Amino acid sequence: MASRPKLSGIQKQVLALYRGFLRTARLKDPEERHRIESVVSAEFRDNARNVDRRNFVYIEYLLRRGKRQLEQLKNPDITGLATLEVKK
Repeated sequence: MASRPKLSGIQKQVLALYRGFLRTARLKDPEERHRIESVVSAEFRDNARNVDRRNFVYIEYLLRRGKRQLEQLKNPDITGLATLEVKK
């Protein structure tokens, strides 16, 4: 069995946030669940590609923003996740 490199604290936080979104998506209706999962997956993948791994200030900002969004999504009255696309 190959050993994996140890994850940093920020990497663990990012993975915990991702898992939190997926767990919360399971509580929503099936159609919205798939939409939430695809939005979250695309957002995390996009940030993994485009954010410099050494830019800790921006990564911490994204973590805080993600935690706020997750707390809002946990509210039973919230049915889905909206996205905002900004042209660069």
